[in-house]
Amino acid sequence: MSATPDHGPGTPGRRSRGLSLEPFRALRPRVDGVRLGRLLSPPYDVIDAGLRRQLLDSDPANAVSVILPDPTPEGYADAAAHLQEWVSGGLYAVDETPALYVYEMRDEAGQATRGLLGAVELRDPADGVILPHENTMAGPVADRLEVMIATDADLEPIYLVYDGGGAASELVRSVDRDAPVAEATTPDGITHRLWSVTDVEALQAVADDLATRRALIADGHHRYATYRERQRLRAEIDGSGPWNRGLALVVDSSEYGPQVHAIHRFVPGLSLADAIERLSELAETTDTSTDPTDALAAAADVSGFAAVLTDGKQAVLVTDPAGSLAAAASRPGDVPALSDLDVTVVHRGMVERVWALPDDVDTVGYAHSAPEAIAAATSRDGVAILLRPTPVAAVTAVAAAGARMPRKSTLFTPKPASGLVLRRLADQSG
Repeated sequence: MSATPDHGPGTPGRRSRGLSLEPFRALRPRVDGVRLGRLLSPPYDVIDAGLRRQLLDSDPANAVSVILPDPTPEGYADAAAHLQEWVSGGLYAVDETPALYVYEMRDEAGQATRGLLGAVELRDPADGVILPHENTMAGPVADRLEVMIATDADLEPIYLVYDGGGAASELVRSVDRDAPVAEATTPDGITHRLWSVTDVEALQAVADDLATRRALIADGHHRYATYRERQRLRAEIDGSGPWNRGLALVVDSSEYGPQVHAIHRFVPGLSLADAIERLSELAETTDTSTDPTDALAAAADVSGFAAVLTDGKQAVLVTDPAGSLAAAASRPGDVPALSDLDVTVVHRGMVERVWALPDDVDTVGYAHSAPEAIAAATSRDGVAILLRPTPVAAVTAVAAAGARMPRKSTLFTPKPASGLVLRRLADQSG
């Protein structure tokens, strides 16, 4: 994914043709080790009420109290007050020198994802520089906007991936010779390390490199949409300012890229027998005596569409050798990159066309693991739809074509921890 720059990076008042990632003054915790690990939180959109309570029981100053307040005026005001208390009390402080930050997430098996944290220039998707691949919903954007306005801060980075090597990746590799400025391990076993980069020549080399590139939004579509809405609102009153950028983690997928997983579906109230009967005219269904997750693993070798349906007792492999189900899912003007995806066939072909169900959040639920999807289906007398991961190349092709995948089509892991690095607008220089 590349683009040709039309001017030197950093030229005041002008846009790069590619990515622009600026150093910024970060607001960071001034504790390390075990305490820092207790302050960090998963992203807001993977936290349920039980996990929120667990995080706050571990430490009342856990970042969740700011990133995920009650969605009320009082809740948003509380989030801002908590953040101010942390700064006033010295728990958090602002770095004096603007920097880019190399951020590493290393799992218990030793696999590392690394990228650069910085303030990314906001771009219209039509520019073809920052590529979304999913549509957003008004509710989450409105909530994120209230949190951002109340705290006057970017609390969680969006997650961008690009492909290529170059000076930015060389910098990310090079920091091992230096001591990190922060290090902590979170309860999920991920070790988070952070390095600060302020060297002028290194920063310019990164700017020159990224100015030739475009990136895919791997995670954070609603946050990015919120950045742009905040930018629009502030520009109407104040013109240009630090709201023209937003906190972002930029990762070269060819060197330190994330893992990509499927997000599974479940449909409450739909019996497996009914689901199979309705599919029989368009697809092939094969009973499997294996565990549903084993059946899903076997589906990895299937050419064309494949998914596993299960009610927790029986598992069925669904395939589409004749292409009839995919044809039922196609729409005029579709790009092949979109219409060929398993997740598109599930939503348009199976849910809407075959089962004649509305494709909305009340009808189709989402789960980040196969056991979670199966448990949800079983508890609601429904069926789970287990999916294969969508390849990054396919996601990029959809985004580059200007198309959008069904919501929650991909799960990129590991996810950046919230609370490690924040970006308050008042701390920036314009």
